[in-house]
Amino acid sequence: MTAESGGKRRVLRAIVVGLALALWFSPVPEGIVPAAWRLFALFLSAIVSVVIGAFPILTASVLALAAAVLTGVLAPAKAYSGFANGTILLIVVAFLVARAVVKCGLGERLGQAVVSLFGRSTLGLGYSVFLVDGVIAPAFPSNTARSGVLYPLVLSVAEAAGAGPGEGQHPRLGRFLMFSGIASLTVSSALWFTAMAANPLGAEIARGHGLNIGFGTWLAASSVPTLAAMALLPLLLYKVISPEVRTTPEAPRAARRALEAMGPLRAQEKIVAATFVGMVVLWGAAATLHIDSTAIAFLGLGVLLTTGVLTLGDIAKEGDVLATFIWFAVLFTLSAELNALGFMGYLGERLAGALGGASPLVAGLILVVAYVLLHYLFVSQTAHLLALFGVFLDVGSKLGVRLAPLAFLLLFATNFFSANTPQGSSANLLFAGSGYLSQGDLYRLGALTTAFNLGVYLVVGAPWLLLLSR
Repeated sequence: MTAESGGKRRVLRAIVVGLALALWFSPVPEGIVPAAWRLFALFLSAIVSVVIGAFPILTASVLALAAAVLTGVLAPAKAYSGFANGTILLIVVAFLVARAVVKCGLGERLGQAVVSLFGRSTLGLGYSVFLVDGVIAPAFPSNTARSGVLYPLVLSVAEAAGAGPGEGQHPRLGRFLMFSGIASLTVSSALWFTAMAANPLGAEIARGHGLNIGFGTWLAASSVPTLAAMALLPLLLYKVISPEVRTTPEAPRAARRALEAMGPLRAQEKIVAATFVGMVVLWGAAATLHIDSTAIAFLGLGVLLTTGVLTLGDIAKEGDVLATFIWFAVLFTLSAELNALGFMGYLGERLAGALGGASPLVAGLILVVAYVLLHYLFVSQTAHLLALFGVFLDVGSKLGVRLAPLAFLLLFATNFFSANTPQGSSANLLFAGSGYLSQGDLYRLGALTTAFNLGVYLVVGAPWLLLLSR
Protein backbone atom coordinates (compact mmCIF):
# COMPACT_ATOMS: atom_id res chain seq x y z
CA MET A 1 0.00 0.00 0.00
CA THR A 2 1.40 3.44 -0.95
CA ALA A 3 1.56 6.33 1.49
CA GLU A 4 -1.11 8.15 -0.51
CA SER A 5 -3.54 5.22 -0.50
CA GLY A 6 -2.81 4.59 3.18
CA GLY A 7 -3.64 8.21 3.98
CA LYS A 8 -6.88 8.01 2.03
CA ARG A 9 -7.83 4.83 3.86
CA ARG A 10 -7.23 6.52 7.23
CA VAL A 11 -9.48 9.43 6.22
CA LEU A 12 -12.24 7.07 5.14
CA ARG A 13 -11.97 5.15 8.41
CA ALA A 14 -12.16 8.40 10.39
CA ILE A 15 -15.34 9.28 8.48
CA VAL A 16 -16.90 5.94 9.37
CA VAL A 17 -15.96 6.24 13.04
CA GLY A 18 -17.33 9.80 13.06
CA LEU A 19 -20.60 8.59 11.53
CA ALA A 20 -20.94 5.84 14.13
CA LEU A 21 -20.26 8.21 17.03
CA ALA A 22 -22.60 10.90 15.68
CA LEU A 23 -25.47 8.45 15.38
CA TRP A 24 -24.66 6.76 18.68
CA PHE A 25 -24.78 9.98 20.72
CA SER A 26 -27.58 11.72 18.83
CA PRO A 27 -31.04 11.82 20.47
CA VAL A 28 -32.98 8.60 20.06
CA PRO A 29 -36.04 9.22 17.85
CA GLU A 30 -39.39 8.82 19.55
CA GLY A 31 -40.83 5.35 19.02
CA ILE A 32 -37.45 3.54 18.98
CA VAL A 33 -35.80 1.92 21.96
CA PRO A 34 -32.19 3.08 22.59
CA ALA A 35 -30.75 -0.37 21.86
CA ALA A 36 -32.34 -0.39 18.40
CA TRP A 37 -30.95 3.06 17.56
CA ARG A 38 -27.43 2.20 18.70
CA LEU A 39 -27.47 -1.11 16.87
CA PHE A 40 -28.58 0.80 13.76
CA ALA A 41 -25.58 3.13 14.23
CA LEU A 42 -23.21 0.14 14.23
CA PHE A 43 -24.95 -1.66 11.36
CA LEU A 44 -25.14 1.40 9.10
CA SER A 45 -21.51 2.34 9.83
CA ALA A 46 -20.38 -1.18 8.93
CA ILE A 47 -22.25 -1.10 5.61
CA VAL A 48 -21.01 2.42 4.78
CA SER A 49 -17.43 1.43 5.56
CA VAL A 50 -17.64 -1.39 3.01
CA VAL A 51 -19.31 0.77 0.36
CA ILE A 52 -16.67 3.55 0.54
CA GLY A 53 -13.75 1.13 0.94
CA ALA A 54 -12.74 2.05 4.49
CA PHE A 55 -12.75 -1.56 5.70
CA PRO A 56 -13.12 -4.98 4.06
CA ILE A 57 -16.50 -6.53 4.76
CA LEU A 58 -15.05 -9.13 7.17
CA THR A 59 -13.26 -6.46 9.23
CA ALA A 60 -16.27 -4.16 9.34
CA SER A 61 -18.53 -7.01 10.41
CA VAL A 62 -16.42 -8.32 13.28
CA LEU A 63 -15.77 -4.79 14.59
CA ALA A 64 -19.50 -4.05 14.59
CA LEU A 65 -20.24 -7.31 16.39
CA ALA A 66 -17.56 -6.70 18.99
CA ALA A 67 -18.82 -3.17 19.62
CA ALA A 68 -22.42 -4.39 19.96
CA VAL A 69 -21.49 -6.94 22.61
CA LEU A 70 -18.94 -4.86 24.53
CA THR A 71 -21.32 -1.89 24.82
CA GLY A 72 -24.19 -4.10 25.97
CA VAL A 73 -26.38 -3.38 22.93
CA LEU A 74 -26.62 -7.12 22.25
CA ALA A 75 -26.36 -9.99 24.68
CA PRO A 76 -23.63 -12.47 23.67
CA ALA A 77 -26.13 -15.29 23.05
CA LYS A 78 -28.06 -13.15 20.56
CA ALA A 79 -24.94 -11.67 18.98
CA TYR A 80 -23.49 -15.08 18.16
CA SER A 81 -26.76 -16.77 17.16
CA GLY A 82 -26.06 -16.30 13.44
CA PHE A 83 -23.20 -18.80 13.62
CA ALA A 84 -25.75 -21.54 14.32
CA ASN A 85 -28.18 -20.42 11.63
CA GLY A 86 -29.09 -23.26 9.26
CA THR A 87 -29.11 -21.11 6.13
CA ILE A 88 -25.61 -19.84 6.80
CA LEU A 89 -24.36 -23.37 7.43
CA LEU A 90 -26.01 -24.42 4.18
CA ILE A 91 -23.94 -21.81 2.34
CA VAL A 92 -20.68 -23.12 3.82
CA VAL A 93 -21.48 -26.73 2.95
CA ALA A 94 -22.63 -25.72 -0.54
CA PHE A 95 -19.20 -24.12 -1.10
CA LEU A 96 -17.51 -27.41 -0.28
CA VAL A 97 -19.88 -29.57 -2.32
CA ALA A 98 -19.45 -27.23 -5.29
CA ARG A 99 -15.68 -27.66 -5.01
CA ALA A 100 -16.11 -31.44 -5.40
CA VAL A 101 -17.87 -30.88 -8.73
CA VAL A 102 -14.82 -29.00 -9.98
CA LYS A 103 -12.20 -31.27 -8.39
CA CYS A 104 -13.45 -34.54 -9.87
CA GLY A 105 -13.67 -33.13 -13.40
CA LEU A 106 -17.45 -33.23 -13.65
CA GLY A 107 -17.55 -29.44 -13.60
CA GLU A 108 -15.18 -29.23 -16.54
CA ARG A 109 -17.28 -31.76 -18.42
CA LEU A 110 -20.46 -29.77 -17.74
CA GLY A 111 -18.74 -26.56 -18.71
CA GLN A 112 -17.50 -28.00 -21.98
CA ALA A 113 -21.00 -29.33 -22.70
CA VAL A 114 -22.53 -25.88 -22.21
CA VAL A 115 -19.83 -24.26 -24.33
CA SER A 116 -20.44 -26.82 -27.08
CA LEU A 117 -24.10 -25.76 -27.21
CA PHE A 118 -23.97 -22.02 -26.51
CA GLY A 119 -20.31 -21.12 -26.86
CA ARG A 120 -20.29 -19.34 -30.21
CA SER A 121 -20.54 -16.08 -28.25
CA THR A 122 -19.96 -14.85 -24.71
CA LEU A 123 -23.47 -13.43 -24.68
CA GLY A 124 -24.80 -16.90 -25.50
CA LEU A 125 -23.01 -18.27 -22.45
CA GLY A 126 -24.66 -15.60 -20.31
CA TYR A 127 -28.11 -16.51 -21.62
CA SER A 128 -27.41 -20.18 -20.91
CA VAL A 129 -26.98 -19.36 -17.21
CA PHE A 130 -30.41 -17.70 -17.11
CA LEU A 131 -31.97 -20.56 -19.06
CA VAL A 132 -30.65 -23.31 -16.80
CA ASP A 133 -31.60 -21.39 -13.66
CA GLY A 134 -35.10 -20.62 -14.90
CA VAL A 135 -35.75 -24.26 -15.75
CA ILE A 136 -34.67 -25.71 -12.40
CA ALA A 137 -36.08 -22.91 -10.23
CA PRO A 138 -39.63 -24.25 -9.56
CA ALA A 139 -38.19 -27.35 -7.88
CA PHE A 140 -36.22 -25.29 -5.33
CA PRO A 141 -38.11 -23.45 -2.58
CA SER A 142 -34.67 -22.29 -1.41
CA ASN A 143 -32.82 -19.98 -3.78
CA THR A 144 -29.75 -20.57 -1.59
CA ALA A 145 -29.92 -24.29 -2.32
CA ARG A 146 -30.41 -23.52 -6.01
CA SER A 147 -27.31 -21.36 -6.01
CA GLY A 148 -25.44 -24.44 -4.80
CA VAL A 149 -26.49 -26.17 -8.01
CA LEU A 150 -25.98 -23.21 -10.35
CA TYR A 151 -22.61 -22.03 -9.03
CA PRO A 152 -20.54 -25.11 -9.97
CA LEU A 153 -21.98 -24.96 -13.49
CA VAL A 154 -21.13 -21.25 -13.88
CA LEU A 155 -17.66 -21.80 -12.43
CA SER A 156 -17.05 -24.67 -14.84
CA VAL A 157 -18.29 -22.64 -17.81
CA ALA A 158 -15.99 -19.75 -16.81
CA GLU A 159 -12.98 -22.06 -16.53
CA ALA A 160 -13.86 -23.83 -19.78
CA ALA A 161 -14.10 -20.43 -21.50
CA GLY A 162 -10.61 -19.54 -20.26
CA ALA A 163 -11.65 -16.95 -17.65
CA GLY A 164 -9.59 -16.65 -14.48
CA PRO A 165 -10.45 -14.94 -11.18
CA GLY A 166 -8.96 -11.63 -10.04
CA GLU A 167 -6.43 -10.35 -12.52
CA GLY A 168 -6.14 -13.68 -14.30
CA GLN A 169 -6.83 -14.33 -17.94
CA HIS A 170 -10.00 -12.67 -19.31
CA PRO A 171 -11.15 -11.28 -15.90
CA ARG A 172 -14.12 -9.38 -17.39
CA LEU A 173 -15.37 -12.56 -19.03
CA GLY A 174 -15.35 -14.30 -15.65
CA ARG A 175 -16.97 -11.27 -14.04
CA PHE A 176 -19.77 -11.34 -16.63
CA LEU A 177 -20.50 -15.03 -16.13
CA MET A 178 -20.35 -14.93 -12.32
CA PHE A 179 -22.59 -11.89 -11.99
CA SER A 180 -24.97 -13.43 -14.51
CA GLY A 181 -25.49 -16.15 -11.90
CA ILE A 182 -26.39 -13.58 -9.22
CA ALA A 183 -28.64 -11.63 -11.59
CA SER A 184 -30.36 -14.76 -12.82
CA LEU A 185 -31.30 -15.82 -9.28
CA THR A 186 -33.03 -12.47 -8.70
CA VAL A 187 -35.52 -13.00 -11.51
CA SER A 188 -35.88 -16.79 -11.59
CA SER A 189 -37.01 -16.58 -7.95
CA ALA A 190 -39.68 -14.07 -8.97
CA LEU A 191 -40.90 -16.19 -11.89
CA TRP A 192 -42.10 -19.20 -9.91
CA PHE A 193 -44.24 -19.32 -6.76
CA THR A 194 -42.13 -22.21 -5.42
CA ALA A 195 -38.72 -20.79 -6.35
CA MET A 196 -38.14 -18.94 -3.09
CA ALA A 197 -39.37 -19.64 0.45
CA ALA A 198 -40.58 -16.07 1.01
CA ASN A 199 -43.03 -16.28 -1.91
CA PRO A 200 -45.63 -18.55 -0.25
CA LEU A 201 -45.00 -16.79 3.06
CA GLY A 202 -45.87 -13.47 1.43
CA ALA A 203 -48.95 -15.05 -0.15
CA GLU A 204 -50.08 -16.10 3.31
CA ILE A 205 -49.67 -12.54 4.60
CA ALA A 206 -51.57 -11.23 1.55
CA ARG A 207 -54.39 -13.67 2.34
CA GLY A 208 -55.05 -11.64 5.47
CA HIS A 209 -55.79 -8.68 3.18
CA GLY A 210 -58.27 -10.64 1.09
CA LEU A 211 -55.88 -11.70 -1.69
CA ASN A 212 -55.62 -15.35 -2.80
CA ILE A 213 -52.31 -16.10 -4.52
CA GLY A 214 -51.43 -19.59 -5.72
CA PHE A 215 -49.05 -21.17 -8.20
CA GLY A 216 -51.17 -20.34 -11.25
CA THR A 217 -52.07 -16.78 -10.31
CA TRP A 218 -48.44 -16.09 -9.39
CA LEU A 219 -47.15 -17.38 -12.75
CA ALA A 220 -49.76 -15.39 -14.67
CA ALA A 221 -48.73 -12.22 -12.85
CA SER A 222 -44.97 -12.81 -12.98
CA SER A 223 -44.55 -14.17 -16.49
CA VAL A 224 -44.65 -10.98 -18.56
CA PRO A 225 -42.34 -8.71 -16.49
CA THR A 226 -40.01 -11.52 -15.41
CA LEU A 227 -39.49 -12.97 -18.88
CA ALA A 228 -38.82 -9.43 -20.12
CA ALA A 229 -36.19 -9.00 -17.41
CA MET A 230 -34.63 -12.39 -18.20
CA ALA A 231 -34.44 -11.48 -21.88
CA LEU A 232 -32.79 -8.10 -21.28
CA LEU A 233 -30.56 -8.57 -18.22
CA PRO A 234 -27.81 -10.62 -19.92
CA LEU A 235 -27.57 -8.00 -22.66
CA LEU A 236 -27.32 -5.18 -20.10
CA LEU A 237 -24.56 -6.93 -18.14
CA TYR A 238 -22.77 -7.75 -21.38
CA LYS A 239 -22.77 -4.07 -22.39
CA VAL A 240 -21.72 -2.79 -18.98
CA ILE A 241 -19.00 -5.36 -18.16
CA SER A 242 -17.78 -5.59 -21.77
CA PRO A 243 -16.00 -8.98 -21.70
CA GLU A 244 -12.64 -9.14 -23.48
CA VAL A 245 -13.85 -12.04 -25.62
CA ARG A 246 -17.02 -11.41 -27.66
CA THR A 247 -17.24 -14.10 -30.31
CA THR A 248 -15.82 -17.58 -30.04
CA PRO A 249 -16.84 -19.37 -33.26
CA GLU A 250 -14.33 -22.17 -32.70
CA ALA A 251 -15.26 -22.72 -29.06
CA PRO A 252 -18.10 -25.25 -29.63
CA ARG A 253 -15.90 -27.43 -31.84
CA ALA A 254 -13.01 -27.23 -29.37
CA ALA A 255 -15.38 -28.08 -26.51
CA ARG A 256 -16.65 -31.15 -28.34
CA ARG A 257 -13.06 -32.29 -28.92
CA ALA A 258 -12.32 -31.77 -25.22
CA LEU A 259 -15.36 -33.86 -24.29
CA GLU A 260 -14.20 -36.66 -26.57
CA ALA A 261 -10.73 -36.53 -25.03
CA MET A 262 -12.18 -36.79 -21.52
CA GLY A 263 -13.84 -40.09 -22.41
CA PRO A 264 -16.67 -41.63 -20.41
CA LEU A 265 -17.57 -40.59 -16.86
CA ARG A 266 -14.95 -41.59 -14.31
CA ALA A 267 -15.84 -43.21 -10.98
CA GLN A 268 -15.52 -40.02 -8.94
CA GLU A 269 -17.59 -38.11 -11.47
CA LYS A 270 -20.35 -40.69 -11.16
CA ILE A 271 -20.27 -40.42 -7.38
CA VAL A 272 -20.48 -36.64 -7.47
CA ALA A 273 -23.20 -36.71 -10.13
CA ALA A 274 -25.28 -39.22 -8.15
CA THR A 275 -24.76 -37.25 -4.94
CA PHE A 276 -25.70 -34.01 -6.62
CA VAL A 277 -28.81 -35.47 -8.24
CA GLY A 278 -29.84 -36.95 -4.91
CA MET A 279 -29.39 -33.58 -3.20
CA VAL A 280 -31.38 -31.82 -5.93
CA VAL A 281 -34.25 -34.31 -5.62
CA LEU A 282 -34.31 -34.02 -1.83
CA TRP A 283 -34.11 -30.22 -1.94
CA GLY A 284 -36.98 -30.17 -4.41
CA ALA A 285 -39.09 -32.38 -2.10
CA ALA A 286 -37.90 -30.81 1.15
CA ALA A 287 -41.08 -28.84 1.81
CA THR A 288 -43.35 -31.80 1.05
CA LEU A 289 -41.33 -34.30 3.07
CA HIS A 290 -40.52 -31.80 5.85
CA ILE A 291 -36.78 -32.33 5.41
CA ASP A 292 -34.26 -29.71 6.48
CA SER A 293 -32.32 -28.32 3.48
CA THR A 294 -29.14 -27.86 5.51
CA ALA A 295 -29.24 -31.48 6.66
CA ILE A 296 -29.47 -32.53 3.01
CA ALA A 297 -26.34 -30.52 2.23
CA PHE A 298 -24.51 -32.11 5.17
CA LEU A 299 -25.59 -35.55 3.97
CA GLY A 300 -24.17 -34.82 0.53
CA LEU A 301 -20.92 -33.58 2.04
CA GLY A 302 -20.73 -36.70 4.21
CA VAL A 303 -21.11 -38.95 1.17
CA LEU A 304 -18.35 -37.09 -0.67
CA LEU A 305 -16.01 -37.33 2.34
CA THR A 306 -16.80 -41.01 2.90
CA THR A 307 -16.08 -41.90 -0.73
CA GLY A 308 -12.85 -39.88 -0.76
CA VAL A 309 -13.99 -37.47 -3.47
CA LEU A 310 -13.36 -34.70 -0.96
CA THR A 311 -10.64 -34.88 1.70
CA LEU A 312 -9.80 -32.86 4.79
CA GLY A 313 -6.93 -31.41 2.78
CA ASP A 314 -9.40 -30.11 0.18
CA ILE A 315 -11.48 -28.47 2.90
CA ALA A 316 -8.39 -26.90 4.47
CA LYS A 317 -7.68 -25.09 1.19
CA GLU A 318 -11.06 -23.32 1.22
CA GLY A 319 -9.97 -20.38 3.39
CA ASP A 320 -12.49 -17.97 1.82
CA VAL A 321 -15.33 -20.16 3.07
CA LEU A 322 -14.51 -19.33 6.70
CA ALA A 323 -14.31 -15.61 5.98
CA THR A 324 -17.66 -15.67 4.16
CA PHE A 325 -19.23 -17.67 6.98
CA ILE A 326 -18.12 -15.13 9.60
CA TRP A 327 -19.14 -11.91 7.89
CA PHE A 328 -22.50 -13.18 6.68
CA ALA A 329 -23.34 -14.66 10.09
CA VAL A 330 -22.54 -11.34 11.74
CA LEU A 331 -24.51 -9.15 9.31
CA PHE A 332 -27.41 -11.61 9.37
CA THR A 333 -27.53 -11.37 13.17
CA LEU A 334 -27.34 -7.56 13.27
CA SER A 335 -30.11 -7.24 10.69
CA ALA A 336 -32.31 -9.80 12.46
CA GLU A 337 -31.88 -8.04 15.80
CA LEU A 338 -32.74 -4.66 14.25
CA ASN A 339 -35.95 -6.27 13.08
CA ALA A 340 -36.60 -7.90 16.46
CA LEU A 341 -36.10 -4.56 18.23
CA GLY A 342 -38.75 -2.97 15.98
CA PHE A 343 -36.46 -0.66 14.02
CA MET A 344 -37.43 -1.94 10.55
CA GLY A 345 -41.15 -1.77 11.28
CA TYR A 346 -40.65 1.76 12.62
CA LEU A 347 -38.99 2.83 9.38
CA GLY A 348 -41.80 1.41 7.28
CA GLU A 349 -44.52 3.03 9.38
CA ARG A 350 -42.80 6.43 9.37
CA LEU A 351 -42.39 6.35 5.62
CA ALA A 352 -45.99 5.24 5.12
CA GLY A 353 -47.31 7.98 7.41
CA ALA A 354 -45.62 10.60 5.24
CA LEU A 355 -47.68 9.57 2.21
CA GLY A 356 -51.04 10.66 3.60
CA GLY A 357 -51.72 13.30 0.93
CA ALA A 358 -50.43 11.39 -2.09
CA SER A 359 -52.63 10.00 -4.85
CA PRO A 360 -53.04 6.20 -4.91
CA LEU A 361 -50.83 5.88 -7.99
CA VAL A 362 -48.02 8.02 -6.57
CA ALA A 363 -48.32 6.39 -3.14
CA GLY A 364 -48.08 2.91 -4.66
CA LEU A 365 -45.01 3.90 -6.70
CA ILE A 366 -43.28 5.40 -3.65
CA LEU A 367 -44.06 2.35 -1.54
CA VAL A 368 -42.50 -0.01 -4.07
CA VAL A 369 -39.37 2.14 -4.55
CA ALA A 370 -38.95 2.60 -0.79
CA TYR A 371 -39.42 -1.13 -0.20
CA VAL A 372 -36.58 -1.82 -2.64
CA LEU A 373 -34.24 0.83 -1.20
CA LEU A 374 -34.77 -0.38 2.36
CA HIS A 375 -33.24 -3.72 1.45
CA TYR A 376 -29.82 -2.06 1.84
CA LEU A 377 -30.49 -2.48 5.57
CA PHE A 378 -31.37 -6.17 5.34
CA VAL A 379 -29.37 -9.35 4.93
CA SER A 380 -32.33 -11.70 4.70
CA GLN A 381 -35.05 -11.43 2.05
CA THR A 382 -37.45 -13.29 4.32
CA ALA A 383 -36.72 -10.97 7.25
CA HIS A 384 -37.34 -7.99 4.98
CA LEU A 385 -40.69 -9.41 3.90
CA LEU A 386 -41.75 -10.22 7.46
CA ALA A 387 -40.79 -6.75 8.68
CA LEU A 388 -42.26 -4.57 5.95
CA PHE A 389 -44.57 -6.39 3.54
CA GLY A 390 -47.62 -6.39 5.80
CA VAL A 391 -46.95 -2.81 6.93
CA PHE A 392 -46.73 -1.55 3.35
CA LEU A 393 -49.89 -3.41 2.35
CA ASP A 394 -51.75 -1.83 5.30
CA VAL A 395 -50.62 1.64 4.28
CA GLY A 396 -51.45 1.03 0.62
CA SER A 397 -54.93 -0.10 1.61
CA LYS A 398 -55.51 3.05 3.68
CA LEU A 399 -54.32 5.27 0.81
CA GLY A 400 -56.57 3.61 -1.77
CA VAL A 401 -53.83 1.78 -3.70
CA ARG A 402 -55.10 -1.27 -5.61
CA LEU A 403 -53.91 -4.08 -3.40
CA ALA A 404 -53.39 -6.93 -5.88
CA PRO A 405 -50.88 -5.05 -8.12
CA LEU A 406 -49.16 -3.57 -5.05
CA ALA A 407 -48.88 -6.97 -3.36
CA PHE A 408 -47.41 -8.63 -6.45
CA LEU A 409 -44.92 -5.80 -7.06
CA LEU A 410 -43.72 -5.99 -3.45
CA LEU A 411 -43.49 -9.79 -3.62
CA PHE A 412 -41.55 -9.68 -6.89
CA ALA A 413 -39.30 -6.99 -5.40
CA THR A 414 -38.53 -9.30 -2.47
CA ASN A 415 -36.75 -11.42 -5.07
CA PHE A 416 -35.34 -8.98 -7.61
CA PHE A 417 -33.73 -6.64 -5.05
CA SER A 418 -31.57 -9.47 -3.69
CA ALA A 419 -28.55 -8.45 -5.81
CA ASN A 420 -28.28 -4.91 -4.44
CA THR A 421 -25.52 -5.93 -2.01
CA PRO A 422 -23.43 -9.10 -1.68
CA GLN A 423 -25.17 -9.76 1.63
CA GLY A 424 -28.61 -8.92 0.16
CA SER A 425 -29.31 -12.64 -0.19
CA SER A 426 -27.57 -15.77 1.00
CA ALA A 427 -27.93 -17.00 -2.59
CA ASN A 428 -25.30 -14.44 -3.66
CA LEU A 429 -22.52 -15.71 -1.49
CA LEU A 430 -21.16 -18.59 -3.56
CA PHE A 431 -20.71 -16.22 -6.48
CA ALA A 432 -19.46 -13.35 -4.27
CA GLY A 433 -16.79 -15.64 -2.82
CA SER A 434 -15.67 -17.01 -6.18
CA GLY A 435 -12.76 -14.57 -6.56
CA TYR A 436 -14.09 -13.28 -9.89
CA LEU A 437 -15.95 -10.31 -8.37
CA SER A 438 -14.52 -7.55 -6.17
CA GLN A 439 -16.59 -5.82 -3.49
CA GLY A 440 -16.79 -2.81 -5.80
CA ASP A 441 -18.10 -5.00 -8.63
CA LEU A 442 -20.74 -6.51 -6.36
CA TYR A 443 -22.10 -3.18 -5.12
CA ARG A 444 -21.90 -1.39 -8.48
CA LEU A 445 -23.38 -4.18 -10.58
CA GLY A 446 -25.84 -5.02 -7.81
CA ALA A 447 -27.21 -1.47 -7.74
CA LEU A 448 -27.42 -1.42 -11.55
CA THR A 449 -29.21 -4.78 -11.71
CA THR A 450 -31.66 -3.82 -8.97
CA ALA A 451 -32.45 -0.46 -10.60
CA PHE A 452 -32.94 -2.16 -13.97
CA ASN A 453 -35.22 -4.81 -12.49
CA LEU A 454 -37.22 -2.15 -10.69
CA GLY A 455 -37.66 -0.27 -13.96
CA VAL A 456 -38.79 -3.39 -15.84
CA TYR A 457 -41.30 -4.43 -13.17
CA LEU A 458 -42.73 -0.90 -12.95
CA VAL A 459 -42.85 -0.15 -16.69
CA VAL A 460 -43.81 -3.61 -17.92
CA GLY A 461 -45.19 -5.29 -14.82
CA ALA A 462 -47.42 -2.59 -13.33
CA PRO A 463 -49.63 -2.18 -16.45
CA TRP A 464 -49.80 -5.95 -16.82
CA LEU A 465 -50.85 -6.38 -13.18
CA LEU A 466 -53.43 -3.61 -13.46
CA LEU A 467 -54.84 -5.37 -16.52
CA LEU A 468 -55.04 -8.71 -14.71
CA SER A 469 -56.75 -7.20 -11.67
CA ARG A 470 -59.55 -5.51 -13.65
